[in-house]
Amino acid sequence: MDIFTLRSLRSRAATAENPQALAGAGGATGGGRKGQPCIWPVQAGQTVTLLDVDGPGLIRHIWCTVQPGPAQRLRNCILRMYWDDQEHPSVEVPLGDFFGVAHGAQTPLLTDLISMQEGKGFNSWIPMPFAKHARITVENDSDEEIPMLFYQIDFTSGDEIDESSGYFHAQFRRANPCPLHQDYTILDDIDGQGVYLGTILGVRCIQKNGWWGEGEVKFYIDDDLKKPNALPTICGTGAEDYMGSAWGLNRVVTPTQGAALCDKEQGYYSLYRLHHRDPIYFQKGIKVTIQQIGFGDQTQVRDMWGDDFRAYTPAGAQANPDFRYYERSDDWCSVAYWYQSLPSKPFPTLPNREQRCADLPQYDGPARDDV
Repeated sequence: MDIFTLRSLRSRAATAENPQALAGAGGATGGGRKGQPCIWPVQAGQTVTLLDVDGPGLIRHIWCTVQPGPAQRLRNCILRMYWDDQEHPSVEVPLGDFFGVAHGAQTPLLTDLISMQEGKGFNSWIPMPFAKHARITVENDSDEEIPMLFYQIDFTSGDEIDESSGYFHAQFRRANPCPLHQDYTILDDIDGQGVYLGTILGVRCIQKNGWWGEGEVKFYIDDDLKKPNALPTICGTGAEDYMGSAWGLNRVVTPTQGAALCDKEQGYYSLYRLHHRDPIYFQKGIKVTIQQIGFGDQTQVRDMWGDDFRAYTPAGAQANPDFRYYERSDDWCSVAYWYQSLPSKPFPTLPNREQRCADLPQYDGPARDDV
């Protein structure tokens, strides 16, 4: 869209001071001075509404922040978004994971669509159209209050939203651990026409020996899963390859792909891949998975899994007993971003507090530049 083209749109912003995003109502609490910059506090168990407006419209930017703290804080702030007349959410993701970093960690991240500026200011520039209604909430699903929740949601009213406009969705999952010999499922059971937009992938290496990231990301599109011995239409070459890197992984941040967290000592990784420049289209449905495959010294792994241990030489490799892939079992979590037509199916039950927060790192605050 050309920003210099004059359009019959109305720009609005919802904040703690102007939650209804009314015209001429910003800064009213203090009579034009700074009066109510945030919601404080958000009590334990409380759900607050950040936006509740009629359409048509287009959310263009979301900024928010909470006081830096332990990883559990971001894992227990649950962001939900509801579009039009659908009663179940199209977005249901812990706050930190939604803005691009897994494990409740806070670390500098800057991409085209999401960011953690200095690890503290959370931003989204993902376009989110709505035809009839938009509602955004945050639930404090913890036993402690959130002292302050700051936010601003910038949107336009009057946008042309037609049947070709997909609705934004985002879903969180975790498997701790993901069973041995089983691919981790990032997204499945999606019916309808849509566009896959991106992946946030978190890994906690339960078995720290060897390289964990040889697993291929697989996209089963439309009728792939209906075929005998189903194979995906799109299949990558490895986890770090999908994130744009190669030959292992270090912390790297680019506009479209990278690893915001690469804590090799403790075994925590947070990777991202955005597909807005190479979108993946589906007409009937989509399923996205990643294999659990490692490479390296297999002695400790063999001892850990005994008779369940599996290793193999990749096709095309010279006979080399040291060049062997092997099956792993690690702790995986993810966020999938996509657009699709409505109605969409209700999500699987969100992992509960214990499941979300088990085995999180002991980071306390932002700016993990050192890992």
